[in-house]
Amino acid sequence: MNRTGFTTTIPLEILLAAGRIPVDLNNLFISGGKSLELIEAAEAEGFPRNICGWIKGIYGAVIESGIRELVAVTEGDCSNTRALMEVLSLHGITTVPFAYPHDRNPNALRDEIEKMMAHFGVDWAAVNRSGERLEAVRKKIREIDRLTWEEGLVSGEENHYFQVASSDMNGSPESFEEEIDSFLRETSSRTPYRDRIRLAYIGVPPIIDNLYPFLEEHEARIVFNETQRQFSMPYGIPDLLERYRAYTYPYDIFFRLADIKLELEKRRIDGVIHYVQSFCFRQIEDMVVRQQLSLPILTLEGDKPGPLDARTKIRIESFLELLGERI
Repeated sequence: MNRTGFTTTIPLEILLAAGRIPVDLNNLFISGGKSLELIEAAEAEGFPRNICGWIKGIYGAVIESGIRELVAVTEGDCSNTRALMEVLSLHGITTVPFAYPHDRNPNALRDEIEKMMAHFGVDWAAVNRSGERLEAVRKKIREIDRLTWEEGLVSGEENHYFQVASSDMNGSPESFEEEIDSFLRETSSRTPYRDRIRLAYIGVPPIIDNLYPFLEEHEARIVFNETQRQFSMPYGIPDLLERYRAYTYPYDIFFRLADIKLELEKRRIDGVIHYVQSFCFRQIEDMVVRQQLSLPILTLEGDKPGPLDARTKIRIESFLELLGERI
């Protein structure tokens, strides 16, 4: 199989135009059923314990899966990606760098896109055709998101899943669209959730595996998944360059916060969960988030895959109790 992995969301249109099967290595790591084992295998090979679990998990997933080529985002995501590229090169794996310019400069971003297009041997016409195909699927994901926050027919975890999966369309836009269509038909017969508390989740997707159901057991539901929503290219922008300039995740925290603030108001959010990954530079951004947002914020930190621990459960319950008193 002609699979190409990538370390975080990239212009997926290019891979599909080139006839590659896209694989988001984060999804491969976390959904393969052996995420903790992959981290432990990476540590056994020499990765330090105080390195982000996602980097170690991606490394383990690449080695185990047999993927021989990947696109590594060297600017706009994890600061450890460059070193990951170097280690993977020792295994004979081809690594293609891609960088989101910090200042969102359109000329710099176009240069990065065209370098990637040249590597995969595709032109703008082919890439734009792929973009039209992907936008048809993304439009349906936007409907799932609307059904989450506006009609209360979709759980926070379901919202999370479809938006995260949009980063690589589960390897096949056609099969993924069929899954989405089936899900949308099923939601039409649901009874809306009766939430007591409406939450926003901001930050990288969680490495914790039971956060969403735990919240819903306490009559709280996440109706805004910030970064996951960004993976789905939520604005319906037809121009590919502008689509990836509007994509907030790889740029600075203030650009992200402008979008977050709009969504918090539109979705009538009561409180915010800010998830940070252990040993990640984005932990520092929590200081900015707390200064810029007026809603109550609970910061959760995760390290390795697994369920919520007892201490984190108590912190969440206390936070929800506080929010309940404010409503």
